[in-house]
Amino acid sequence: MALRATVIDSFALILALLLLGSPVGAQQPQKNSRLKTIEQCNGADRIPAEARVAACTVLINSGDVRADALAVAFNNRGNAYIATAEYDRAISDFGQAIELASGYAKPVNNRGVAYLRKGAYDEAIKAFDAAIRLNPGYGSAFANRAEARLKLSQYDQALRDFDEAIRLDPDLTLARSGRCWTRAVIGDLQAGLDDCDRAIQSGSNDAATYDSRALIHLKMGQLAAAIDDYNSALGAAPNLASALYGRGLAKLRQGDKAGDRDVSAARLINAKVGDELARLGVR
Repeated sequence: MALRATVIDSFALILALLLLGSPVGAQQPQKNSRLKTIEQCNGADRIPAEARVAACTVLINSGDVRADALAVAFNNRGNAYIATAEYDRAISDFGQAIELASGYAKPVNNRGVAYLRKGAYDEAIKAFDAAIRLNPGYGSAFANRAEARLKLSQYDQALRDFDEAIRLDPDLTLARSGRCWTRAVIGDLQAGLDDCDRAIQSGSNDAATYDSRALIHLKMGQLAAAIDDYNSALGAAPNLASALYGRGLAKLRQGDKAGDRDVSAARLINAKVGDELARLGVR
């Protein structure tokens, strides 16, 4: 199973709040420098993660930022730490943001994402539970919780979470892609195919979505379509063991012995990939 993108939410930094502590009559170069720091801290994926960490750290350490804006800086630095795979630091920063802005669900959701990426799935679910309690209409938190439940093979619960995420936000392609995978696993193949088709039509061209649709085609015996989708998945993620193994099986079922090379390559990446797919009904 390819790692699907999770929904991480940033706060927009409020310039008025951040600049409240600036000295009256500050010179223009100082103001410009401050504005650049704010822009970088709030830069999301447009700014390299290391630059975001540095900028948010400047704001956090400045000593002249109000508590509500400080929460924003901690949240955004936590997001940058997720991007650099420094999950413990991210979890610590989200904890600071939560203390400073206890009524906001975003840093609670984001802490769940950090736990999910770290592999602490039970802790991730607890965090998403808390985010949903704060904001019952938080579709992204439902989708993220579903991803954590997939990791624990809690397919029925994951499906319910994806259903709710899509009800709340019909355009959330992450949830469509995740529900496609879940339906592929439990055998609701046509409905899963519809989900993947809609996700891809909406621009979700990631490896996970193609890998999910390929699994459905493979289970349906549509071997050429499965190989095409596995090719697309591998184009985005060349070392995705599940896609290599699935493509190999599809080729072998077509009588193409070149499938053995894919199967062998997949096992070099993940020795248990065959067992994992067998548990999903693919042998």
